[in-house]
Amino acid sequence: MDGYEISTDRARLDLRAIHAYLVRSYWSAEIPLETVERAARNSLCFGVYETASSAQVGFTRVVTDYATFAYLCDVYVLEEHRGRGLSKWMMREVMAHPALAGARRAMLATRDAHGLYEQFGFVVTGKAGNLMEHVRPDIYRVRAAADSP
Repeated sequence: MDGYEISTDRARLDLRAIHAYLVRSYWSAEIPLETVERAARNSLCFGVYETASSAQVGFTRVVTDYATFAYLCDVYVLEEHRGRGLSKWMMREVMAHPALAGARRAMLATRDAHGLYEQFGFVVTGKAGNLMEHVRPDIYRVRAAADSP
């Protein structure tokens, strides 16, 4: 994307900027900075940065075992940078990341972004309608067949 880049380099994360967004979000209101720091330290994080200023304008945190399961959370793009396809680009990068590409199950919770996630294979699950998952039950069988001579 022109004018933006995505990185998983933890050293680039602007934890104060992430915290500033999360404390005003519906899912993490009043979250302490220390909790944001610890969560980022123990997760696979994707930052979206404006190239010209290096300012962080988006974020996704993935809780994962790096093999079979991923839980996407804290996904956002700052309001002034929306409408440019950044959230779709970020989701493509997340879903294609080598640590997640082989995951059998990816989940997330959303109140209002179902349309975005449905584009990446997520479907609503559960009674509340806010949980979504992307399940590939045969992924190991498909990979084994592809790896055999």
